[in-house]
Parts: sequence; structure tokens; C-alpha cells
Amino acid sequence: MQNNQNKRAIVTGGSRGIGKAIATELAPLCSDLLISDIAFGNRTPEEFAADFQNELNLPGLKVHAFKADASSFAEAQATIDFAVEKMGGVDILINNAGITRDNLLLRMGEEDFDKVITVNLKSVFNYSKAILKPMISQRYGKIVNVASVVGVIGNAGQSNYAASKAGVIGFTKSLAKEVASRNINVNAIAPGFIETDMTHKLNDAQKEALMKNVPMGRMGKPEDVAKVVGFLCSPAADYVTGQVINIDGGMVM
Repeated sequence: MQNNQNKRAIVTGGSRGIGKAIATELAPLCSDLLISDIAFGNRTPEEFAADFQNELNLPGLKVHAFKADASSFAEAQATIDFAVEKMGGVDILINNAGITRDNLLLRMGEEDFDKVITVNLKSVFNYSKAILKPMISQRYGKIVNVASVVGVIGNAGQSNYAASKAGVIGFTKSLAKEVASRNINVNAIAPGFIETDMTHKLNDAQKEALMKNVPMGRMGKPEDVAKVVGFLCSPAADYVTGQVINIDGGMVM
């Protein structure tokens, strides 16, 4: 993508992994990029923003960072208020924040079920609702929600995660219908097995078992996900809304 669009973007959960890869992919499209996360490692938001800006090294781009718990509507609203103040508005919202608390349902605690639903699904509600008025006012917006193939096909030991991501898919389709006439596109992506901190914890036997379900025979990279998000946020996808794109090496066909 060329740096000629001057878009203003927010990526939740964007300090590492898939979120950071998405932010990196979007950066050339943006004049302002805001990373929202609950933590930035051992750095302050300001330190992270400065480091990331130096890493991207894109003239004309301003990187911002804001500490927020995506599961809190008040903190999501504070993020949007900060973005509007610092960037003058928001054109792109990537709802990426998410967690796992895996276990068989028989052993899963109520707290682990509730926490995953709250972080993974309610966060999408929180940020989407907070951004709607500014996007409707400017009659333009791109919202991309990060779901999962698990929300499409399910997975043993992940009933909470699958429920949250299936909810994201239903939310995406419903919101897309509500705001299409306002020139706001709402889509979702459903990544499969991607090389992240979570998959790095798997042993070789576990990875081999997983790969039996992937026709392409390999895990995806965060950049594979980010490139699809970049497309959905570009003018090339102006006529695409309410869609769920699987990024899974052929798991779901």
C-alpha cells in the first residue's frame, strides 16, 4: 500500500502478535495510527509509541498508544475520545483484542467462560459502539473484527473461545447491515493456526496433529492475516461488507 490515503486507524490489542502485524500493514495507509492495549510489556504507552514509530520509519506517520481494558466500555470510549482529540477522527477500527482460557467444558470454571466472552466479544461491542457516531458523522469508516475459524467449526476444549468468536461473526454481519447506507464497511477475518505466542507453547507432536487439518501443511504467519486486513481497509474493498474471510490454509472450505 502507498502512503497516500492519510487514514486514521485504531488497532486494539496491537502491541504484539497479530495485532502488531496488522498495525504494521496499515501504517503506510495512515497519517495517524493508535495502538490500544491493556499493557505494553515493560514500557509506557508513550515509550511504545516512540519505539514503534522509529521501527516503522514512515515519514508523515504519527504513532499514538493508549492503555485500555477492551472489555470495559468506559475505557473503550476513553480510547475513542483520545483518538478523536489527537488524530481529529477515526477512519479504521480493528477489533483485535482477545484472550484464551482453554479447558474441557466439564472442567471449565464459570469465571473462565465469562472472562473470554467479555474480552473477546464485548470488546467488539464496546469499541464499535463508541466509534459509530464519529464514523456516521463523517460518513466513512472501515471496521474489521478479528474472529477465528474456531468460531466457524468449533474446537474441543475451547467452547468459551468458540462461542465468543462465533458471536463476533454474528455481530459483524448485523452491524454491517445497520451501517452500510452510511458508507461504513464492517467485515471479519477468521484466522486459523497462526504462529503466535500461543502456538509457540505447543510441542512438536501437538503441532503435527494440528497440521493434519491444514491442507497447506503449515501454520500461517501474522503477516498473512495482516495482508487481508490491509485489503479490507483499502479502497479495493469499498464494495465489501458483512463478510467473514477465513485465513486458515484451507481448513474451512
